[in-house]
Amino acid sequence: MEVFEAILRRRSVRSYLPDPVPQERLNRILEAGRLSPSAMNKQPWHFIVVTDPEKRRELAHGKFAWMLKECPAVIVGCGDREASPKWYKVDTAIALQTMVIAATGEELGTCWVGSFDESRVKETLRIPDRYEVVAMLAVGYPKDGFSLTGTITSILRNKKKMGEIVSYEEYGRSQLA
Repeated sequence: MEVFEAILRRRSVRSYLPDPVPQERLNRILEAGRLSPSAMNKQPWHFIVVTDPEKRRELAHGKFAWMLKECPAVIVGCGDREASPKWYKVDTAIALQTMVIAATGEELGTCWVGSFDESRVKETLRIPDRYEVVAMLAVGYPKDGFSLTGTITSILRNKKKMGEIVSYEEYGRSQLA
């Protein structure tokens, strides 16, 4: 799958098949995150892959995190405050988003989860104090697959028009002719 096709097909998946994600696919997703850019190349991230059902249940206590119980894998993105005090959140988020696109390219679904009890997640996964949990990614095979209807829906979802979000040379200036 080409990159732009993966961007078009990406959607938040909240219902997963129980099939485990093959390790080689997880490795490619994690490699995409590892290769992501970061401020001054500090790479202030650490990713924890959680496949244990009991641990996934513990991670699923956020208001919008219930799908973590069902998906076969969760990637917990942690940012190192000591390694990059100013940029750890942004850098970790960039790496996680790169993983989202890579997972879509692997024909896996993801859902970005920002609803969680950080102290509970840190305790469950024994995350050191210097790390902050930035977000979690549910990863797995979508229950309904990647259908043409889902792809069309993703393309047509209510997104702002380009002219509403892009200016050239200064705010409010449309593209030059």
